[in-house]
This record gives sequence, structure tokens and C-alpha cells, in this order.
Amino acid sequence: MKSTTNKCQGNQTTIPEFILLGFGNLPQLQTLLFLIIYIVTVAGNVLIIAVVVADQHFHTPMYFFLGNLSFLETCYTSTILPKVLASLRTGDRTISFSGCITQFYIFGSLASTECLILSVMSYDRYLAICKPLHYAALMNSRFCLQLTACSWVSGFLAPLPMMLLISQLTFCSPSEVDHFFCDLIPIIKLACSDTLMLEIYAFVLCSILTLPPFLLTLMSYVSIITTILRIPSTTGRQKAFSTCSSHLIVVTIFYGTLVIVYLLSDSDALRDLNKIFSVFYGVLTPLVNPLIYSLRNKKVKEALRKTIIGFFLSFAGNQIFLANIQNGPIMGISFWKLKSYV
Repeated sequence: MKSTTNKCQGNQTTIPEFILLGFGNLPQLQTLLFLIIYIVTVAGNVLIIAVVVADQHFHTPMYFFLGNLSFLETCYTSTILPKVLASLRTGDRTISFSGCITQFYIFGSLASTECLILSVMSYDRYLAICKPLHYAALMNSRFCLQLTACSWVSGFLAPLPMMLLISQLTFCSPSEVDHFFCDLIPIIKLACSDTLMLEIYAFVLCSILTLPPFLLTLMSYVSIITTILRIPSTTGRQKAFSTCSSHLIVVTIFYGTLVIVYLLSDSDALRDLNKIFSVFYGVLTPLVNPLIYSLRNKKVKEALRKTIIGFFLSFAGNQIFLANIQNGPIMGISFWKLKSYV
């Protein structure tokens, strides 16, 4: 991030609200697209949380971390997209100064937590695949809770100094934020006061929260892939390699776009693309993570099927049972046959 002192040509004032410019054109198409993305993202992550909580087979470190990631992704996307959808629906793109700073803090905290959680998950997979004999002893329940708690607490404490520094800035009019949510760089562009300290702290913080976790994740997956290549079974090797490579691609996109936006956006070309890169780590990553990490897994899909059928039976079992006795199977599905799947 380029450390400069911003001086605006307009009037210095305490701006009561900002205007989020978003993507500009085709609001109806954007509304439909973002609505579908939001529904699918929340539904996918909530289903994973439900399965992890309800099924005792998933009370393991890996799925404990996945449940945390899914909860985080649900909060993460809910920090941005509801406001985007409301703005597109009503045409009111304004957001109060306090609302903008709050959105930035929550989003920044969740992004920081996700950086740490992803590295913890990669370390968990490294131990499970590369150190299987020591896995149960090393990754016990107490250690899992400590890693998770440390990730959440660190993620929410780290951006607090930035919040204090931003709250002390004075801003220039017009108060137009060239973004679809309140992010750090567009806010800094509107500041009339000295932002040097804020930019230095943001650069250091982003470096600590992205580069070491990404390197740890990368090293873990390199070790995992090296171990996978020693698997004698060709089918098992291909399946494991496919899973790990898809994980690595998503993680690289997430960390890579964060690094580009917050650490390498000095050039005009990259600065113009920041809004697009933000879509990758702010919208698309929460959308694909449930599919990449969980929904491709046969055990998870089977548990989801049983959970959905079980919920259906608990909600409508009596009606189906009575109709089954009186009129025979409904639409060719016997209640007892349906129940046998659960």
C-alpha cells in the first residue's frame, strides 16, 4: 500500500454519510445475480453447519474447523451483500459514517479470521496426511479449541487500531466511495487529513495476516501433495490430488487477491481492478468454499441427504403415514421406504 498524505481540493468536513457507487450499470441484473449468490452461499454454509452439529460422525477436528469456516463465511457475506441488495433495490446508495466504519471493521475482522482459520485447516490436513500416527495426540480437542479461539480473537482485535485511526480522520466532499462496500482504500482516498500512520499500520497488519498464513498453507499443501504422490493406488492418488489441488486453488485466489488489493495496489492498473478483485475474496470465495471443502465429499452428501429426509419426516411424517395407510404410497413413495433411508 502506498503511504502518502492525502490532501483534497474540496472542503474539509465531518461527513455524516457516504455514497457507495457500486458497479453502476444494470442494477436489475446485479440484483438478481447478487441475490442468487447470497442465497446459495448462506444455504450451503448453513447446511454444512447443521450437518457438522447434528451428525456425531463429523465431530472431528477437520469438520470442527469446517463448521467454523462455514459460520464465518455466512457472517462474512452477510456483512456485504444485504446492503448491496438493499441499495440496488431501493436506489439509495447512502450509508452513514458509523455504519460504514462498522461494516469495514466487521468485514476486516472476519477476513483476518478467515486468513488464520484457513492456515489452521491446512495444518490440520498436513498432520492428518503426513503425520497420521501422531495426529490424534497432536490435534486433540483442547488444541483445536485453542487454535480456533486464537484465530477468532486475533482476527477481531487486530483491526481495532485501524478503526480508531479512521474515526479520527476528516473527510472531503463529495463523499462518494468508489466501491460496493466500505473498504479501507476507497475510504482513505476521501480523507483530507494525514493518513500516513493509518496506511503504515494497515500495510504491516495486512502483511502479517496474509503472507505468513499463505506461506504456511502453501508449505502444508506441498508436503501433502508430496505424501500423496507416494500412494501406491492410482485411483486414490488421483482423488486425493484432485481434492488438495482444488483446495489450493481457492486458497491461492483468496490470499492472492487480498495481497494484490492491500499490498500491491500502487500501480494504476491494479488500483482500477481493486473492485473486481474484491469480488473474488468478498463474494466468490464464500460461495465456492462449501462446494470445495465439503459438498464434494461423499460422506457429507450422504449426511446431508439423511438430514434433509429426517427433517422432512419430522415435519410431515404423520400426514404421510396416515395417507400411506388410507390411500397407499404418495407419488409412489412409501413412508416406510422413505424412513428406511434415514
